[in-house]
Amino acid sequence: MDINEAIRNRASTRAFEDRSVPREMVYEILDTARWAPSGMNTQPWQVAVVSGETKQKIGDALVEARESGLVPNPDYQYYAKELGEPYRSRQKACGFALYGALGIERGQKERRVAQWMKNYHGFGAPVELFFFVDAILEKGSWLDIGMFIQNVMLAARAHNLETCPQAAMAEYPDIVRRILELPDSLSLVCGVAIGFPDRKDPVNNYRTERDSVDSFTKWFE
Repeated sequence: MDINEAIRNRASTRAFEDRSVPREMVYEILDTARWAPSGMNTQPWQVAVVSGETKQKIGDALVEARESGLVPNPDYQYYAKELGEPYRSRQKACGFALYGALGIERGQKERRVAQWMKNYHGFGAPVELFFFVDAILEKGSWLDIGMFIQNVMLAARAHNLETCPQAAMAEYPDIVRRILELPDSLSLVCGVAIGFPDRKDPVNNYRTERDSVDSFTKWFE
């Protein structure tokens, strides 16, 4: 499998087998990922590896927060408040592809909500990685963490694992920090579910579209 296929397949996996992931395997993945570049070698990433009872506790608490109507209070704004074109159309197409693969129709609100709630337990993955950055750091360090996370996701494939990056896991950072007993000085970037993929699940077989290189590239000579 080449790097392009690895990236395409990684992006769609959101269902996992009920199999544990050895701690040593996660360690090896992080050991590979740590060689990601960072400005002035600051290496701003911090990771919490969560499984077992702690993972269940976090998931249950996030579901409860959502069901109770608690307003999310992420440490940063992921999406623009007004998402214009072409971004809005791409977002909608992604949603149609996801729910279409699952056979969930537009008016089936309860099924859509149930699918969304699976976010908070990592779509059945046995391990969730939570990525943090020191709150005093600026946007450049967030770019560094993005490269580190991509390294994690690609390195996981060398172990026949799949991943799912989840901004939803950062909706209630205070809850996550409280359960993990981490200080408020750490901003929660996102979670990444990691595990052995359930390739029979239809959600793992849909693909999102990508624009051509020519659509976003200008050459200057």
